[in-house]
Amino acid sequence: MLALQNCIAILLVSSVLGLDFKERDSLTGNAHSTFVKRNTKLGNFHSVKRRSAAEWPFSTRHHKVSRRSADRGEDTCEALQGYDDRLINNTHRFIFNDLSGSVSLAWVGDGTGVVLALTTFQVPFFLLRFGQSKLYRSENYGKSFQDVTNLINNTFILTEFGIAIGPENSGKVILTADVSGAQGSRIFRSKDFGTSFTHTDLPFNPLMQIIYNPRDANVLMVLSITNDLWLSEDFGENWRKIHESVCLAKWGSDNTIFFTTIFNGSCNDRGMLELKKTTDYGRTFKTIGSKIFSFGLGGRFVFASVMTGKGTLRMIHVSVDQGESWNMAQLPAVGHEQFYSILAASDDVVFMHVDEPGDTGFGTIFVSDDRGTVYSKSLERHLYTTTGGDTDFTNVTSLRGVYLTSVLAEDGSVQTVVTFDQGGEWKPLQKPANSKCDSTAKNKDQCSLHIHASYSTSMKLNVPMLPLTEPNAVGLILAHGSVGDAISVMTPDVYVSDDGGYSWLQALKGPHHYAILDSGGLLVAVEHNPSQPISQLKFSTDEGQCWHEYSFTKEPLYFTGLASEPGAHSMNLSIWGYRESLLSQYWVSITIDFNQLLSRDCDEKDYVQWLAHSDDISDPNDGCMLGYKERFLRLRKDSVCWNGRDYVVTKQPTPCPCTLDDFLCDFGYYRVENSSECVEQPDLKGHVLEFCLHGKKEQLQTNGYRKIPGDKCEGGVTPERKEIDLSQRCVSNLLAPELQTASSSSSIPVIIAVIAVLVLSVLGGVLFIKKYVCGGRFLVHRYSVLRQHAEANGIEGVDELDTQAAESPKRDYHDDSDEDLLE
Repeated sequence: MLALQNCIAILLVSSVLGLDFKERDSLTGNAHSTFVKRNTKLGNFHSVKRRSAAEWPFSTRHHKVSRRSADRGEDTCEALQGYDDRLINNTHRFIFNDLSGSVSLAWVGDGTGVVLALTTFQVPFFLLRFGQSKLYRSENYGKSFQDVTNLINNTFILTEFGIAIGPENSGKVILTADVSGAQGSRIFRSKDFGTSFTHTDLPFNPLMQIIYNPRDANVLMVLSITNDLWLSEDFGENWRKIHESVCLAKWGSDNTIFFTTIFNGSCNDRGMLELKKTTDYGRTFKTIGSKIFSFGLGGRFVFASVMTGKGTLRMIHVSVDQGESWNMAQLPAVGHEQFYSILAASDDVVFMHVDEPGDTGFGTIFVSDDRGTVYSKSLERHLYTTTGGDTDFTNVTSLRGVYLTSVLAEDGSVQTVVTFDQGGEWKPLQKPANSKCDSTAKNKDQCSLHIHASYSTSMKLNVPMLPLTEPNAVGLILAHGSVGDAISVMTPDVYVSDDGGYSWLQALKGPHHYAILDSGGLLVAVEHNPSQPISQLKFSTDEGQCWHEYSFTKEPLYFTGLASEPGAHSMNLSIWGYRESLLSQYWVSITIDFNQLLSRDCDEKDYVQWLAHSDDISDPNDGCMLGYKERFLRLRKDSVCWNGRDYVVTKQPTPCPCTLDDFLCDFGYYRVENSSECVEQPDLKGHVLEFCLHGKKEQLQTNGYRKIPGDKCEGGVTPERKEIDLSQRCVSNLLAPELQTASSSSSIPVIIAVIAVLVLSVLGGVLFIKKYVCGGRFLVHRYSVLRQHAEANGIEGVDELDTQAAESPKRDYHDDSDEDLLE
């Protein structure tokens, strides 16, 4: 029975699987969550050492620290009274009468109330496994379930593939079954939100979860265990093999499939792959790259990590036209022991981590221009570990340009930094006003807040949840943290920011699980104590300032996780756990409907105007960020009302005049500490800057500034910057355009001819580049001097260019790791 207890888990699956980079982004806690009941000892953590402010490895220029306007009443704790009876009458309990060791949950559609729960009991026996699955369905957000196992013919379902939910509100569901002794596999398909299922036998065994075309839920794609790429255009009823020897496949835009392939070799032969695409569901193919180490997609960009032909060095190439043409990203080349990682990507900008040589687990963040080609250094010594590839990079999804991450200081301590201007500058978080500096602080009156994220969880610290933000909860961040000179191994507390990270409040003592409901109008938390059963939860209606307690059961349960519908619109929260009897244990789900707690709809008087990045809404010069101001209507803290499912964030943008804060430092320039001025690097003065863009040689003339991508300032300060066409051709493409011809899989003579022309073109291209491009000052070489202070190293053989790796168990991973791309 102990072995059974140790495998108890809840897997929460989003109703929408097509995620953006966080995707990572993308990227924010609700899409995929795993809760495991087990006893865990604390692992080793970096020793925490004190550090003076002068030692920070990044710019510390200070914008005016902003805070949300005081819109609260006399005492928000008194705003809510007599809530116990209302919650008791809206608390629903359901007991699952089976001996399953795990439960997987999936919300089917948005606002439908349909939840599927798949319980699994599995016992491995040598090379075989025996198990039982039961399927339950709810139509009321988990308040009650119906056993519908008969719909899947009591078949054992492979829980590692999860419950595949179709995009949008398609109502489509796929379960992958285990059929012992069969040559292929079996899937169960539903088109009606899990009301009925049809089974289909597959002519192959899938390697991964079946992937929906995000624009047409009837079209499915999957890789088999023999690395064949299979496609179905009728929601899995019929399948056809469209390509062999495929290492990784992804859906792009306009029904395009991108994939890497290799012949007479292995997918482990990185740098020898070909990148192909098909726009007609595998009837014709186009080779768009060779010598590929990996590839990734983000925003409107396609990225490829390509071997340079100089030993083991490789570089990033970028395409903005679906791989038809490529430009070499102006980034440092990396060797076999290093990696690239796309931390975030949108249609305007890319955050790229470039690992440093060595073995210290950090690198440099670069931020791109709007073409994804020209990059500027944003943050040095960015923490990205060699053990598991953990990074704390977090996108605050409710405000533009705000990101949190960690740096690894020279003394080995881990420290949190934040940017409010899309990587233009980074600085420490402010110390919460209601907290004290801990023992890591050299000065007890001056210290910073440090956030626990992926690195802390990988080191087995007592941190049950990562930082949480929601796009429709403006400015709201919940996170575990410690207050000192660096992240501490001591028990963390929960902190809340209501203004996007400018200011913080210590909200709860000790570690908790938490959730955002009703677009930020309601916060819910449960204390994390794996060794003791629980019976209480805490909730707040004023963004974490005041917390109320509610006893949701008279019989405590061993808590395994919170479950709420993705999107933070719902008012229903499920607490999952189990109870033990003398001979067995059983799952319990307790769902609380908070609709009656917030008994009235919000109206105009419940909202207050709030100016982001500002603490003085009346100051005409305050609040400008990335070129414009944004005013929001936000719920007053003392208003106890319901935003509702139809709540939409309202914002009013106003452009600002340009200042130097609207610009990044250009190539060869750096920002002087505590200054907005970009100064030229002394060793690069007088050098001509030339680079290859769209097959044409360009010369850069700059005063040291280039506008931040997405910045919308008008007039004001506009430093001159020119890219002059030198009327000379150059080669930076993976393949010359004339070689990128469409072909079918049977066009062997054409392929032979293409290879012959390719070889000649490569030889000619090498001579051309050597004579015309390398003769100038190729921009990527500028970064050699920027790396002299970093002795970082990374993950051997890793290039992080993919967020949807089939076999990666991590909940959050970044779309540009070459390793993720290939696995």
